[in-house]
Amino acid sequence: MGDSISEGTIVSWTKNVGDQVRVDEVVCAIETDKVTIDINAPVSGTIMELFAKEGETVMVGNDLYKIAKGEVAAPAPKAAEAPKPAAEAPKEAPKAAAPAPKPAEAPKAAPAPKSTPAPSTEASETRVKMTRIRSRTAQRLKDSQNTAAMLTTFNELDMSALMGMRKQYKDEFEKKHGVKFGFMSAFVKASSIALKEQPIVNASVEGDEIVYHNNVHINVAVSAPRGLVVPVIRNCDKLSFADIEKELGRLSGLARNDGLAIEDSVGGTFTISNGGVFGSMFGTPIINPPQSAILGMHAIKDRPYVVNGQVVVRPIMYLALTYDHRIIDGREAVTFLKKIKDVLENPERILLEL
Repeated sequence: MGDSISEGTIVSWTKNVGDQVRVDEVVCAIETDKVTIDINAPVSGTIMELFAKEGETVMVGNDLYKIAKGEVAAPAPKAAEAPKPAAEAPKEAPKAAAPAPKPAEAPKAAPAPKSTPAPSTEASETRVKMTRIRSRTAQRLKDSQNTAAMLTTFNELDMSALMGMRKQYKDEFEKKHGVKFGFMSAFVKASSIALKEQPIVNASVEGDEIVYHNNVHINVAVSAPRGLVVPVIRNCDKLSFADIEKELGRLSGLARNDGLAIEDSVGGTFTISNGGVFGSMFGTPIINPPQSAILGMHAIKDRPYVVNGQVVVRPIMYLALTYDHRIIDGREAVTFLKKIKDVLENPERILLEL
């Protein structure tokens, strides 16, 4: 399950004692701190014993089940459907009999006195055990708050140029590359440029040392059925817009179907969270440890904006950068966020590597 994983929780068994199983067929699913993993049968045979129940925690290296190796019969082919009998000729509906005379109405009884309703016995609350991913996420975020000296700086981004570029080229982009041109690829690319200029934002703390990461691996927060996951796009500084969109689409699809592998989420050096897709106007994201900074995107809204001394209406997004003040100074954080703003308000800078 990976070097960083020591235990997991049995989510479900797809096979029971006595069931036959073929090699590589899924026997059970285990939820770890990061992803849900399918456990496949190493050989064909019959399940003899299960060593854990659904909901129980198992340690890495422990036996999960016992299997007796042997040949497994091939599934029987489906029998051909018998031909359907010809439809019977519709029978003539019987003629309705004349209605019987109505009996005389009985005198109405006096209404009964209203009774006081009994108090409701329904429970006033429902308790649900947190999934392992949700529990681990909660622990990591709280640890981040307790460890990092978190501070958030803000800026506003005029999305006019980026939206105009997307509108002009989105059809041609999709036709050539087979993926849609979204805003996230531009934010990932702009962040990778800023991270190269401010390497301290791409660094992390280990003990009394600052670890500078030479590669730019950006995690992107994605909502999944079992909770928030943050798959990583690797070497973003070397990828094109199309490469980023393709990788983002692949990872998002895996996340929605609980198909992420552990290696899809580890090793990131910076994170982007887009609360704007849910309508968030403003927020202060929490650092994804052991990283030292996280960028928060928000909803795009038409707002008054001053351009050349004139107040005009522009599509504005508020940006938030939360950073670890232990190693990142305010000057470096503000410069980093200002660089993202400059690049996205002038997208040609990406092509010119400015």
